[in-house]
Amino acid sequence: MAGPLLLRSLLSSTRRSVSSPSTSSHLLKSYISSARAFSSAVNAAAVSPNATLDPSRLRNVAVIAHVDHGKTTLMDRLLRQCGADIPHERAMDSISLERERGITIASKVTSISWKENELNMVDTPGHADFGGEVERVVGMVEGAILVVDAGEGPLAQTKFVLAKALKYGLRPILLLNKVDRPAVSEEMCNEVESLVFDLFANLGATEEQLDFPVLYASAKEGWASSTFTKDPPADARNMSQLLDAILRHVPPPKANLDAPFQMLVTMMEKDFYLGRILTGRISSGTISVGDKVHGLRSTDSGTQKIEEGKVTKLMKKKGTSMVLIDSAGAGDIISMAGMTRPSIGHTLANTEVTTALPTIELDPPTISMTFGVNDSPLAGRDGTHLTGGRIGDRLTAEAETNLAINVLPGLTETYEVQGRGELQLGILIENMRREGFELSVSPPKVMYKTENNVKLEPIEEVTIEVNEEHVGLVLEALSHRRGEVVDMGPVPGNVGRTKLSLTCPSRGLVGYRSVFSSDTRGAGFMHRAFLKYEKYRGPLGNVRKGVLVSMGYGSITAHALMSLEARGILFVTPGMETYDGMIIGEHSRDTDLDVNPVRAKELTNVRAAGKDENVKLSPPRLMTLEEAIGYVASDELIEVTPKAIRLRKKYLDVNKRKAMSKRPKE
Repeated sequence: MAGPLLLRSLLSSTRRSVSSPSTSSHLLKSYISSARAFSSAVNAAAVSPNATLDPSRLRNVAVIAHVDHGKTTLMDRLLRQCGADIPHERAMDSISLERERGITIASKVTSISWKENELNMVDTPGHADFGGEVERVVGMVEGAILVVDAGEGPLAQTKFVLAKALKYGLRPILLLNKVDRPAVSEEMCNEVESLVFDLFANLGATEEQLDFPVLYASAKEGWASSTFTKDPPADARNMSQLLDAILRHVPPPKANLDAPFQMLVTMMEKDFYLGRILTGRISSGTISVGDKVHGLRSTDSGTQKIEEGKVTKLMKKKGTSMVLIDSAGAGDIISMAGMTRPSIGHTLANTEVTTALPTIELDPPTISMTFGVNDSPLAGRDGTHLTGGRIGDRLTAEAETNLAINVLPGLTETYEVQGRGELQLGILIENMRREGFELSVSPPKVMYKTENNVKLEPIEEVTIEVNEEHVGLVLEALSHRRGEVVDMGPVPGNVGRTKLSLTCPSRGLVGYRSVFSSDTRGAGFMHRAFLKYEKYRGPLGNVRKGVLVSMGYGSITAHALMSLEARGILFVTPGMETYDGMIIGEHSRDTDLDVNPVRAKELTNVRAAGKDENVKLSPPRLMTLEEAIGYVASDELIEVTPKAIRLRKKYLDVNKRKAMSKRPKE
């Protein structure tokens, strides 16, 4: 109806303008032709509402890679190539912490149009800690772009994400990124390609998967090529060859539009106005706004119905913006609103469907931390959410949207949070403190297994690249942490650099990253990924000194710190608040030392020129949250508030600490 009305208004305005003698006749012709064109477009849309639902014109592709190999930058260039308006670099990183740290934390879906086809692209994180994000989206797609840095080659996380893609039967497209770097040559690219081929073969790839297409690209410069080049011609400096390769090598989804509607929820977010927004890939049928659907979940006893409701909104991400749609068909990735209870892993289906789709299988968590109420003497000064109930509600909400995190209620308002690594749990704690929470957090504990009365622990694969002069320091530190060297050799193309491959228990790597950075003077890089469970390797060696523990309450004075500097490394500055049992520094020896950092200078009635010393203190070591998580020992806690991160002893009273230290350790 909108077409004829607009046409009538256009014609009436045309008549008015033509009535003036100054208007030329070609203006009338242009008005009428534009109105006719608009009317025909409206009619075409009216008669073909399912034009966008043809599954043969859809391609679902995930971009997978190791951390910092260029996934999000590649997504930027693909969006720009297809006409999307990009507000800033790394446009897909929409969470504030992602932009601050330059990493991808959560998987995100967007769609781009190319040559009358719709490409649903999924950007995934590269860190091992966020592996659950990769696992849950690989089942949504039919193809994957495996991005590998041409200078570094395949690394630990490349192996992890590729194993997941091959397990689901995907045939990845290999994209060698950063080929514009001066050190990258064609020989190096051929060597990386053969390493990737070996990796495919070791992971049990089929013959079809081993015949993967290879492209060369510089995502930063914004071009991709099917042949090796460092400087493509001006007309080829774009991503069209990669987009064409996706259309050629990624099969369209196998979808049945006539079957009843079914969709597995793989992502969930909350909106103040729309409630839960559930995202997933439609496995069969079609869905329209207003359709009745219900949520199903598989249980041990069968399929259980969660909720019945109506679709109030259908949305699809196009470029960087969310677009409302009226209907969608099988094979497409869409978001919907209208349901209040279904979450990730549940099935949304037509009301006549009674079977749920198979859920996503995730790797088990390897590390756990205990979150509890902040009970220090300085509690309640900074935060607004202080009670155990509030903390529990927030953690339960997180577990709903992030399947890689498990939350188990403990005793006296504490919660055991299980995850993949300290980075993942550190991001959760950082988000909570920014929301106004105050909490105390225990050090990370590794989750052991017992099989046939043998204690097993998680072992990680560690890849390290350092300057030759730092190899001894790194190997000594990792030998204390029960690391075992698998391979060691020079880095091709880099004189004076050594590459180490090791296996090390997860518990040994907790807190090692900051030690590694200082040992290598910031010139080394280390990557780690979960490998397998293996027999317990025995207790760790000496990995940390003792600490300086405050035994005074009040404001820290420069006078007191001046005499404590010789005792070790300080974590505090004059003017900070302290309390009995708070950790203010690292002792130079292996034992803990109780000190008084609030001692003020005694005043006398003697005046003497130049008697007062000018206090000059060395800069303290101020802990970040990640460093604190890796630093604390089993009898210590981290006090997290919106404005401060403090380390403290679990038992604040010195006599209680001495009594507990005599107990046998677990």
